[in-house]
Amino acid sequence: MATENTDSSVAPADDVDTDEEYDVESRVGWRYTLAQVRRDRTARYGFYIIGFMTAMAVFAFVDSQLLDYAIAERFWYNPTTDPDTVKTLRPPVGFENTFGKGTWAHPLGTDHRGRDILARLVYGSRIAIQVGIISTGISLVLGTVVGAVAGYYGGWIDDGMMRAVETLFAIPFLVLVIAFMAAFGRELIYAMVGVGIATVPVFARLIRSEVVSIREEDYIEAARAAGVRDRNIILRHVIPNSFAPVLVQATLQVGVNIIIIAGLSFLGFGAQPPTPSWGMMLSNARGYMLPDPWFSIWPGMAILITVVGFNLLGDGLRDALDPRIKN
Repeated sequence: MATENTDSSVAPADDVDTDEEYDVESRVGWRYTLAQVRRDRTARYGFYIIGFMTAMAVFAFVDSQLLDYAIAERFWYNPTTDPDTVKTLRPPVGFENTFGKGTWAHPLGTDHRGRDILARLVYGSRIAIQVGIISTGISLVLGTVVGAVAGYYGGWIDDGMMRAVETLFAIPFLVLVIAFMAAFGRELIYAMVGVGIATVPVFARLIRSEVVSIREEDYIEAARAAGVRDRNIILRHVIPNSFAPVLVQATLQVGVNIIIIAGLSFLGFGAQPPTPSWGMMLSNARGYMLPDPWFSIWPGMAILITVVGFNLLGDGLRDALDPRIKN
């Protein structure tokens, strides 16, 4: 008579399926994504850089708006109130030029008007972070709405909206932004809005491609069959399930927009004197690059480090949100 197999080491089929389902569920959701980002060295370095730059921007905002530059005037000489103690183009600490040796009163030196470069870098970080995030937010919201609606409905709605986006995309970027600012003004707010509108096609085309691939999924069809309104389907199902690559692109776009608006400030648009901005500092340093190179090195390094930080964080988010490389 055959004996019955009582080996307890062989798991039932139901237990195997349960373990597989649990493993799949444990690999989705925002907690898993955050854990992946924390484990990614590239993303951590980018987060540290962005955190440092954001802390400087917050400090500059608090000191300028709430304390009326009280901290800045205490640690850095103010040429408007103490002109005898400030010399123009003073070198950084450890260097010497025709104006003498660098001092710890101005560790990175002074500019052509005797203003402390370190102070202007700190206060310029407020402009850089502000314009990068706000301009990207404008293009992200507008592009997401346009791309999601066009991709979900298709047909003539898709054709009309995407042709309009492609027309906007066909106009040279700087020409579009400068024309927008020439029509409304050179203030910083118009620079942010102009850059945001000019970069709408980047997000619209990206999210449309994602929406087209998921609009025929079973859960979308089930929502339609249940009588859910199209607006709710788009907001609750379509956009959230196609937003991962858009979030990565938004992180990278912040760095791109910082460079763009720094370039506009270099050309005389955007932040206007005496508001410090890194692009304007580079513009002021054009005539002093050979005799006093640090005047242009410091703002250039600030732009470089900030943009690298956002790129590193974007790469880390892409690795964490891409299901093809999860392990």
